[in-house]
Amino acid sequence: MKSRVKKWGNSLALRIPKPVAVQMGVGDDSPVVLVLRGRELALVPLERIHFRLSDLLSGVSKRNLHGRISIGTSGGGEA
Repeated sequence: MKSRVKKWGNSLALRIPKPVAVQMGVGDDSPVVLVLRGRELALVPLERIHFRLSDLLSGVSKRNLHGRISIGTSGGGEA
């Protein structure tokens, strides 16, 4: 399948046709890695990492929990 590289601001852009995007499993805002192999460019999709709050909080313990931190007196709209 042929395509064209176009100018996008100070960069260059390449449109990915929908059938190719579907086959690759990528969509709008999908994280990818660009790999240069000689004069060839490979686009490699990355898996999105999904975090759950309960999993993140499970790593918090009395041993690694810090105390209160003073950032000074309140002012402006926070007062």
